[in-house]
Amino acid sequence: MTQTNTSPSLTRTFVDTVTYRPGAVILYPGKSDMLYRVASGLVRVHTMDDDGNGLTLRYVKPGEYFGEEALAGVNRAYFAEAVTDSTVDVINPALMTAEDNLVVTTHLVKTLERAYESIYRLVGKRLRARIAGELLELKDTALATQLDSGETMIYATHDELAAAVGSVRETVTKVVGELSREGVISAGYGKITLKDEKALAHIAAA
Repeated sequence: MTQTNTSPSLTRTFVDTVTYRPGAVILYPGKSDMLYRVASGLVRVHTMDDDGNGLTLRYVKPGEYFGEEALAGVNRAYFAEAVTDSTVDVINPALMTAEDNLVVTTHLVKTLERAYESIYRLVGKRLRARIAGELLELKDTALATQLDSGETMIYATHDELAAAVGSVRETVTKVVGELSREGVISAGYGKITLKDEKALAHIAAA
């Protein structure tokens, strides 16, 4: 799992460390005054469109931050929700040192790069490629587990995939079925096994 380097002095800026169960909402839209760092687990940052459909903006892995708008004193426009059992460090921006700010700035640059990649995938890729790319990204999160066969199984529903790739469940289910029939993945209730990651990467790049 990819880790983001953190400053040792950040441990002195923690206000609290909180553990959340899957599905617990950590943040709601509104005033923001604290910065958050995922210590373990996985956090989903998401919003809703005018029709009430969920849209995943990004996943936050261990060592990564969310709630960055607190650094600029602007309001938050999204929800943050624990996807798995998660431990989150609450950080007071007012106590951060110059070294801490550099660590967080580096994180923001990497997050922006990932956002550009996600936007390109949403507007420039077919749904089949978007789903393949999302599955490969989820492979390196707490939603994934290694099977005895060496294959990776991801715990994700079609609704969750739809929210991540900007589609609806019915259409995602159709594409997942196609990929299953081709032997690239196998799908069960709430879980998807990556059978041929090389083929999946080829589809994601198409």
